[in-house]
Amino acid sequence: MEQNRHKIGVVGTGFISRGFVKSLRHHADLELSKVLSRRDPSTCSEFPSPDAITNSAAELIENSDLIVECSGDVVHATEVIHEAVQAGKPVVTMDAEFHVTTGSWFAGKGYVSEAEGDQPGCLAALYENVLQMGFRPLVLGNVKGFQDKNPSRESMEFWSEKQGISLEMVTSATDGTKIQYEQALVANGFGADIFDGGMMGAESDDLYASAEELAVKAKAHGRCVSDFVVIPKSPYRVFIVGEHDEDQWDALEYYKFGEGPFFVIPTTNILCHFEIVKTIRRALAGGPVLLDNSATPRISIAAVAKRNLKRGHKIEHALGNFDIRGEAVRILEAPDHAPMGLLNGAVLEADLEAGQSIEFSDVTIPESLALTAWGGILERCKQAGNGPVATAA
Repeated sequence: MEQNRHKIGVVGTGFISRGFVKSLRHHADLELSKVLSRRDPSTCSEFPSPDAITNSAAELIENSDLIVECSGDVVHATEVIHEAVQAGKPVVTMDAEFHVTTGSWFAGKGYVSEAEGDQPGCLAALYENVLQMGFRPLVLGNVKGFQDKNPSRESMEFWSEKQGISLEMVTSATDGTKIQYEQALVANGFGADIFDGGMMGAESDDLYASAEELAVKAKAHGRCVSDFVVIPKSPYRVFIVGEHDEDQWDALEYYKFGEGPFFVIPTTNILCHFEIVKTIRRALAGGPVLLDNSATPRISIAAVAKRNLKRGHKIEHALGNFDIRGEAVRILEAPDHAPMGLLNGAVLEADLEAGQSIEFSDVTIPESLALTAWGGILERCKQAGNGPVATAA
């Protein structure tokens, strides 16, 4: 009997998309339908399945049972996901930047979930696991191996070519923007907070010591927090620090998790496109969303100037450039900040100094569905107050 095959559409033709399309060959119940790109299909001969490429979102959606979005462009992703949701198609993403900027606008409108594989999805899977074991999370943590908040173009071009990924992706990962987005999504998805003044991102050579230090501060803060550490030599990529009942401490010590009161639970496997299929199966089976940005997020990513910028300067790419980087802020404490993900093609209306956060009054942002969505999200957050926040036990 021939197995029923689900048709999977993909948005984007970058590193994640290429790897995911190759991985689909190993799943008999899944098949690639179409791949949406804004590039001329005739120039995409290097793509694993060039015949599947289309420039039509309608064609992608019509021919797919489920959409995987991994374009890395917030404005574009918002438009395509909107069409997919209107058509009743579930969407699985590997795009924290989309979720933190406009993902909340889709809450309650359809199935839109971040995938397991990248750090936020892996933390979400770990979060489910630790809750089932009775832990009470205090820290939702991520590990970064290297950070340079203002890297040189020459350095980024070298690593882009060496690693085979886009210049924008390399730059966003290096200057810390990517991890700020990842941890903002985790915070919003699970009702966590950030520390006053933003994420600490402390440098260290000891994950366990740094994780427990974060737990002490989270306990004093009174809320579960989302943050990260920079540890060049650590093999661990995401972790949760939790508490547990005191009558279980002896068992946890026997299992080599320390004496308590805080217990560090790490996950080392971050396999990105190889793991997307797990969330696809979850969605197709009618399972719950693994991770989204919630209907009333607490945290956003503000754009911060890397260098002095003059009025009239155009920001060509919002993410992964040499003009701006992203930092987490509480939305209601900075309601006038211009979310970084919206700044594709934005033009400055004022001179900015290095380190200055960009506000809406400083910039003209092109009209888009994403901009409209952000306005709706902000209004909803104001009506809700501070949004849901998980309280540390």
